[in-house]
Amino acid sequence: MLTWPHAHSDWGPILERVEPVFIQLAVAISRREKVLLVCHDAELRRDILARLTAAGAESAHLCTAIAPSNDSWARDHGPITVLQDDRPLLLDFTFNGWGGKYPAELDNRITGELVRQGIFGDTPCETIDLVLEGGSVDSDGRGGLLTTRHCLLSPNRNPALSRTGIEQNLRRHLGSEHYLWLSHGNLLGDDTDSHIDTLARFCDAQTIAYVACEDPGNPHYPELQAMQRELAALRTADRAAYRLIPLPLPAAQYNERGERLPATYANFLIIDGAVLVPVYGVAEDVVALARLAKVFPAREIVAIDARPLIEQFGSLHCVTMQLPAGVLP
Repeated sequence: MLTWPHAHSDWGPILERVEPVFIQLAVAISRREKVLLVCHDAELRRDILARLTAAGAESAHLCTAIAPSNDSWARDHGPITVLQDDRPLLLDFTFNGWGGKYPAELDNRITGELVRQGIFGDTPCETIDLVLEGGSVDSDGRGGLLTTRHCLLSPNRNPALSRTGIEQNLRRHLGSEHYLWLSHGNLLGDDTDSHIDTLARFCDAQTIAYVACEDPGNPHYPELQAMQRELAALRTADRAAYRLIPLPLPAAQYNERGERLPATYANFLIIDGAVLVPVYGVAEDVVALARLAKVFPAREIVAIDARPLIEQFGSLHCVTMQLPAGVLP
């Protein structure tokens, strides 16, 4: 699922630069699986389909819907899917703009609107009165859940819930049984309160790729070194240590105002037969691509220039939300 950027969103000033990234992303996905394009209006839908067809997208894999949007971060406003009795169940959590930082009323209604239009066929959807963004949690698919205290325990999301209360909700809705909380780790320029998908990701149930910093002179060094120690101390449900794959911290990226942007290779996207990896035109790109290629030997590694995306503080994983086979008719 992609929620397409448009002129009325924060992307307006750099729309000409960011749309090619979305086109490249949609084409790469469409060649391997279906992709749902959520469009702000009918005119945008016509334009997107024409441009994607011209760019070589697999037209049979393009699905569209019209729903007004504030922004494009489908990972955080799209539905999170679980399996219940071996059938997909869509979960529509509350999205409040990362703790009230940005307008989110339209984005919070997108999943419900798609359900109303029948976009997901007969897949059931449950609306949940809990603020939870998809980028704030990462699952091993076996009941293990990796997250950060800074985000999930933020007072601007679910102030009435303690860590125990959050875990009870995640257990009830996501089936999580094994919680891996990180107290450290952040990227300069991040506005999500340390979403885990910018810091550390499951590659499989025993392997975690994470952002590493080995330069004591880098301002990220103290926090990322502390996070690395935390990851090394984590154990699987079977009490085994995780296989840890360090990903380099990209060379610093800045916007026109001189603000540092949260560039990260941990925001990769796993799809059928491939892993799409954000790159930034720096030397560290080569190292990150090589390390992920070793972790995913059966998948093609596809580099996508994500520099326009981080202008709005996110990357490839942040602008996408996966849907299991069968959810899109």
